[in-house]
Amino acid sequence: MSQAETLKARLAREIALTGPMTVADYVTRCLHDPKSGYYASRPALGEGGDFITAPLISQMFGELIGLWAVETWNRLGAPERFRLVEVGPGDGTLMSDALRAARLAPGFLEACDLILIEPSAPLRDLQAKALAGADLSPRWVKDLTRIDTDAPVILIANEVLDCLPARQFVRTEDGWAERRIGVDDRGELIFGLTAITGGFRKPDFDVAPGGVVEISDQQAIFGRDLGLMVKAASGAALLIDYGRARPEAGDTLQALYRHQKVDPLADPGAADLTQWADFPAVLEAAVHTGADVTGCLPQGEFLRRLGVHARAEALKTARPAAAPVIDRQLHRLTADDQMGVLFKAAAIFAPRALVVPGWDV
Repeated sequence: MSQAETLKARLAREIALTGPMTVADYVTRCLHDPKSGYYASRPALGEGGDFITAPLISQMFGELIGLWAVETWNRLGAPERFRLVEVGPGDGTLMSDALRAARLAPGFLEACDLILIEPSAPLRDLQAKALAGADLSPRWVKDLTRIDTDAPVILIANEVLDCLPARQFVRTEDGWAERRIGVDDRGELIFGLTAITGGFRKPDFDVAPGGVVEISDQQAIFGRDLGLMVKAASGAALLIDYGRARPEAGDTLQALYRHQKVDPLADPGAADLTQWADFPAVLEAAVHTGADVTGCLPQGEFLRRLGVHARAEALKTARPAAAPVIDRQLHRLTADDQMGVLFKAAAIFAPRALVVPGWDV
């Protein structure tokens, strides 16, 4: 095998040998292949990259998440030791802004053990640079199983669920089939339908012929692991992502390159691939562990409850010349036609441990 062989060529050869690949397996390979996966080799965040996240739109987002963590800590009784965990911290901007806001809370930073969960080596480097001058020095671990539960945990996961892929099942005129990736006569990757071999439970809602149902074992496992962790440690996990708040059909697979949607099969590893967060499945998995959960709030409403408008006014008072920019940032974070409705917030927390900030209004 040539060292220059592309991920696309390797996947095509593998599929030709072993058979069509599930959408979930394909997305995982495109994102995390050690040689050519998007996050392993070329993640590009921000206006000049492939996609932008809320922390990169405005400092207000990370600051409010930091204050959410402070209020959660207070409601836990301000423990002398706790763990602040971020899963998928991007380039470190959210945590940098959150820690700056947390300076307002006496004792919070002194009690905090900062832990980051990040599989991407390039992003770990960016996070280290972003937090080099922060009040706390982070340590990195591989996954949730490495978080000790001998102290309360406050966890943040912004745009993590959409990176945990789902298999796709299609309702046909003859019943259900699974969408998989195969190879055509020219060696190109193509979508096709195959017989279902397992891992599918017929949905309990109506799906018209041609409709797609997505099922993510990885998202459900993540919800289960969060439930087990916060139940054992006490604390809360905050999830913010774009996705569905109720079970429904829909093909949500997309590839983003330079902020444009591109063919997800065209150049594996070159673009960011995502699918919607399935909040119902994630929260249901957590409930099965004995944890408590909130309902989903639209991101715009969640940020309003945390005081985003007051923060925007304070920033405009301090920097009048930046007022138009701050207004645009606020609109992008909260407006119904921007991130305000498509993005949702939900929390998983230890039973009877606290009332989660944002859901007590």
